[in-house]
Amino acid sequence: MTTKIGVLVMSYGTPESLEGVEAYYTHIRRGHAPSAEQLKELKDRYEAIVGGVFPLRENTDRQVEGLQAALNSGSAGEEAEYVCYQGLKHASPFIEDGVEAMVKDGITQAVGIVLAPHYSAMSVGTYIKRAREKAEACGINMAFVESYHLHPVLIDALSRRVSAKLDLFEETGAVRDEVRVLFSAHSLPERILSMGDPYRDQLLATSEAVAGKAGVSSWQFTWQSAGRTAEPWLGPDILATLRGLSEAQVKYVLVAPVGFVSDHLEVLYDLDIEAQALASELDMRLMRIDSLNSDPAYMSVLSDVVRTAAGQFKVGQS
Repeated sequence: MTTKIGVLVMSYGTPESLEGVEAYYTHIRRGHAPSAEQLKELKDRYEAIVGGVFPLRENTDRQVEGLQAALNSGSAGEEAEYVCYQGLKHASPFIEDGVEAMVKDGITQAVGIVLAPHYSAMSVGTYIKRAREKAEACGINMAFVESYHLHPVLIDALSRRVSAKLDLFEETGAVRDEVRVLFSAHSLPERILSMGDPYRDQLLATSEAVAGKAGVSSWQFTWQSAGRTAEPWLGPDILATLRGLSEAQVKYVLVAPVGFVSDHLEVLYDLDIEAQALASELDMRLMRIDSLNSDPAYMSVLSDVVRTAAGQFKVGQS
């Protein structure tokens, strides 16, 4: 008998259109509507990158499809069939919607995974909490993948991306060692450090592993996309880092946003537009590595850690 194992693939979510930005922003703000100025700023950012088409939504769809295909490929003789469901933090289908969809399909065993390699109680932990509470209420036995930041296939995929862009610098006359590689990730409030949260250490471990595999000696870590709140966030921010590098006469910079797996606002606007504009102003050449998106290597990473998490279930029993 084939066991169906549900896979709840969780991510931050994005609106489907410009018309949905206000509801999306309101949800992020825990029910508090944004001011007209705040709403305009966010809409302007979306329009600046894609003219109203939202790549994160499409990327997530492809990632979920790719993961399901990877999980069920080459599985002849296996007694499990994997069925993937989306669960978004701030947009429909919400995390709870994904769990309810599993219930309707008769799923009793499932794995939850977030499209983010690094764990923080303030990021991945919040997804898991919501999914666990809903799964328990619905009678679904759900295991979770908390992080996969040092998976060898992930490190290989990222290091190949770094090497490919360093090659492009060399083709334009730059000496490879003159290029400063900036590994980056979404900032979080500084208080995670006093909580003993592993987020920063996991990111540094990933960065060190990628740099080592790519043969990069000139690198550092920086933060980006911090929230606008009264409390301090982890820094330095990438814009401050770029200014500091310019003062140090660094002319070539490669950004490797290892904390992100998809092309979305924090990559397509914060890096490709905002950071790029500052780099131009500073007479600095800046490139970034290509995002993982639905790369088969990334699908392989996800499928491997999902299968491992599902190993606790007794295959053949539902």
